[in-house]
Order: sequence, then structure tokens, then C-alpha cells
Amino acid sequence: MDFSELIKSKFEGCGEEGPIRCIFFCEFHDTAGPIISCAEPDNYISKELFDSISVYIITKAELQRSTITVTLADHKVLGFPVGIFDKKYPRNAFLFNLCFICDSNSRTVHYEPVVTKLAEYLTAMEIESSFLSNGASKLKPILKQVLEELNTKGECALSQGPIATHLKVVRIRNDPLPVADHQVPILIKELPEQQWDLTTQQVTSYIDGFNHISRIATLSNVDTSLVKACVQNLIYYGVVALVPLFQYGNVYSTTPKLKLLAQNYDLQERCLKYVACSQRSLPNLRDVFRIYAAMTRGTTVKDLCLRFDPPNLRINERKLVQFGILEGLIRRVHKYPVHLGDNSDLQKSLSGAVSLDEICCSTNINTQSLEDQLERDHNVLVLWK
Repeated sequence: MDFSELIKSKFEGCGEEGPIRCIFFCEFHDTAGPIISCAEPDNYISKELFDSISVYIITKAELQRSTITVTLADHKVLGFPVGIFDKKYPRNAFLFNLCFICDSNSRTVHYEPVVTKLAEYLTAMEIESSFLSNGASKLKPILKQVLEELNTKGECALSQGPIATHLKVVRIRNDPLPVADHQVPILIKELPEQQWDLTTQQVTSYIDGFNHISRIATLSNVDTSLVKACVQNLIYYGVVALVPLFQYGNVYSTTPKLKLLAQNYDLQERCLKYVACSQRSLPNLRDVFRIYAAMTRGTTVKDLCLRFDPPNLRINERKLVQFGILEGLIRRVHKYPVHLGDNSDLQKSLSGAVSLDEICCSTNINTQSLEDQLERDHNVLVLWK
């Protein structure tokens, strides 16, 4: 089998995280060559398939003590080849590998530290008591425990005599999407206790859930690109989320998740505390629900304020919108202007692909002024979506 058919690009198969299908221990036998000595479950991988990839599993010294991934049509094999060199072994060396098998389209990068640590654990046991070279069949209960507990709990504690280890699968976060100038960052948890860089400290003081990226850059006197990078980093660590720019002319619509507000007590409690004008006097859940339910296409936040007078109901309408967006109870309905005439200057942005928020932010034009200008132009249509 050709090497190029076995080892695919590191960017292939980076799909969803999947379970471990099998764990097997293989070694180089002094007469039989590479063999699988123990596996859980048994016979998950055929001898023919193993023989075809064994050269990449039981490796030469140059590739030992590094993670190796072999991607096949149906499987992805992840291992950490080890060589222990001592005159007590036949050929003066004991070569082995402890491998995980996952589906070929599964993401396996989060298992790499686990495979490495497990290989180190087995190495220590071999050096201590020849645990592996005296017969690997006693590995069976260990492999079974590791397979079951990593798949169900994401961690596993092992102990063999004086040697112990704790395996834990650390989930790898996906890289956050690029941050746009008009988007608004909001802190969703307290900043972790760590030494943040000066730029982050400078930027976070202006993150209030209402300032968009461009305004934060102006207020903090930090370049916009640095503000974006900082916010993107905070999103990666789960400290910040992005919400649409709040304006009283905004239109929102409810989502199917709004029904959870009528059913989930914990959500109700968090909502009332979040949207209250004062923590000393919480609003009535019925009033909060009524305002959310009235959010329909064509109804602006200003219309809702005139109709319900939220402050009189002890509700902060800006926080009400924030909570609804963060919890997915409502969504913003954006305006996308389209110019049907000849394009020039501002009209080039009126393609239907750029929202009114983006246009206002990039041109530094007040939303109301831009809407008035577009309303006077009979060649402009506005799409709501």
C-alpha cells in the first residue's frame, strides 16, 4: 500500500469529535515481526489491515516518541511509538505502540495528549517490572477500563503498584469566526484570574454590550485590528460573546426557544435578575414575557417602549434585548438596502449583501440620517432578514 494513500493531509478528517472505537497494543516480536498483542474489543482491526500499516505504527527510531496519525478509508489510527533499548531484550530493544482507533472523519487531536500519557505510563511499568514484555495479555482489563471511561466520562484513573496516572480528554475549541467592525462584544463571564496583556486590559474596560468594535477602538485608543484580535481571543476562551448593535429603531422577532421562558424556572430567575432596573425590585415574569412576545417584524424597540413603558414595569429594555439575544429567545431582523440604479460612492454598498449596521459603521453615518436618505431615494428597496 502506497504511503500517500495512508497518510492524508493534517487538515483532512477534522470533523466532529467522535468516540474511541478500539484500543490496541502492538509490539515488534523478535521472530514474527509487528503483531497486535492485545485489543479491546478483540478483532476490531484485521490482521491484513494491520500488516498494511504496521510500518507506520512500529516505527524506526526517528519517529519514536511522537504522535502519529494514519487515516484510512474507514478508520483513523492514533499512536505514540516507543522504543526501550536494553540488552535484556531480544535484538536489544523492545518496540511497542498503544493505539486508539476512531472513525476516519472524526477529529482526534484532543486524544493526542491522552495517547502520549498512556504510552508514558506503560513505559514506566515496563521499566519497573517488565509488565509488557512478560506477556501483554494482562493489559486487557486496562484497555477495557480506558476505552469505557474515556468514552463515557472523558477521564480515567489508572494505578498499577507504585505507578499511577490520570487520563483526561481536553476538548479543543474551534477557532472563533472573524470579528466585524459593527459587532458588539459582551462579557458573559468574569475574566479568568490570569495575567492579561495590556491591550486586553485596555480594551475590556470598554466592553459593555453596547459599544461596537470601531467605537471600542476609538475609546481605548487601540488600533481596530488589535481590538478585533483581542475580542476574538476572549471569544475563544468563552469570556465574550457577540451581539448585534442595539438601537431603538431595531426590529427583533421571537424564536421557538421563547417557550422555555415559560417552562424553565432557572431561566426565569436569571432573566428577571438580568433585565431588572434594580435588583431590589424585580419585574413580573408576565410583563417580561409579554414584551418578548410582542417582538414581531415591523415593530421596533421604540414602538415597544411606547406601548409597554418598560421602566414603569421595572424592566431595562436594553438588558431585556441583550438577554433575549444571548439566550436565543429572540433574534435581530436586519435591514439590507438594495439600490436598483447606477452605483456610485455609498450606493456601491447597497447591494443587498451588506446590512444597515455595517454601512453605518463603515461610513460613520447616523442610522436615522442614513434611513432618511435611503427613504428619499426611490431606487432603493430594503430587504428584511
